[in-house]
Amino acid sequence: MARIHNFNAGPAALPLAVLERAQSEMLDYRGSGMSIMEHSHRGRTYDEVHRRAIALVRELLDVGDSYEVLLLQGGASLQFAMLPMNLVHDGRSADYIITGAWSEKAYQEAQRAHRRARIAADTGVDNVFSRVPKQEELQLDPDAAYVHFTSNNTIFGTQFHEFPDTGSVPLIADMSSDFFWRPFDINRFGLVYGGAQKNIGPSGLALVIIRKDLLETARKDLPSILQYGIHSSKNSLYNTPNSFGIYMMMCALEHLSELGGLDVIERRNQGKAELLYDAIDTSDDFYRCPVDTASRSTMNVVFRLPSEDLEQRFVAKALEKGLTGLKGHRSVGGIRASIYNAVERRSVEALLGFMDDFKKTA
Repeated sequence: MARIHNFNAGPAALPLAVLERAQSEMLDYRGSGMSIMEHSHRGRTYDEVHRRAIALVRELLDVGDSYEVLLLQGGASLQFAMLPMNLVHDGRSADYIITGAWSEKAYQEAQRAHRRARIAADTGVDNVFSRVPKQEELQLDPDAAYVHFTSNNTIFGTQFHEFPDTGSVPLIADMSSDFFWRPFDINRFGLVYGGAQKNIGPSGLALVIIRKDLLETARKDLPSILQYGIHSSKNSLYNTPNSFGIYMMMCALEHLSELGGLDVIERRNQGKAELLYDAIDTSDDFYRCPVDTASRSTMNVVFRLPSEDLEQRFVAKALEKGLTGLKGHRSVGGIRASIYNAVERRSVEALLGFMDDFKKTA
């Protein structure tokens, strides 16, 4: 077996131990004689997996009883629409902080859903986002239904290292690309959500953590499949769930727990990012990070070379050396190394070795 170094932005690397566990349990899950994918979602065997996944979310993020944990389908993109449909009502609007393509899409969906969304800050310059806003730049509506932001921006490589202060207005975050990279205080949020395919599982699954008071006031005149309240009342089993995705998420979260929890994971992630950013910053401008230092992402490290031709050669040569997923997003170009939880330090070290060799021979 030849495992290569995977820097894809999502779907992204999964821990080898998790993949090996899934492989060993694929045909016969814990002596049941069939795969977890074949079990009824109403049966006891799958129910144990489902409940264990939710319990691990609560354990790792210290989620208290005032929140519900939902396991939904449609990824984060469906949440762009479900969120305003459920929580914007009574003539109110919602504030959106624009820091990249995904926060823009969330704002656009809110506009389509109710046409009652406003921009509280926008750090784009000619469609380029090199930083996140400072607190004093936020123009917040004290009567807003919520304030929405994207905590980490995969395309532009920016990240909020300090969360916005929204006072009594519920703070809501799309954490698709930095869920579970470090501990954070869930009590600062009304709702957080994210697709699983970056740090905690495969694509097709969305994790939503919502405060119960927001559930109680959410709209109840939507189609049932779009109501947070319906999914909560059915323990995320209103319809047939993504059972294999939830099983994989359970395995990934158990792996994080076995490694020592999110404090340990944060130190590992910070160490990887520091290695890579240091190599970029000390390369005599052969490699250049276009992101303001205070806004640099720990998950998605973006950088440029002196020319697009060199960047194309870099990506091609890297693949020959067993380093994949380094091409920047098609909308911005450049290089992007996504170094999520499952990307080992040795993979970053392999990338650094390649970067040094490429610079010498370019």
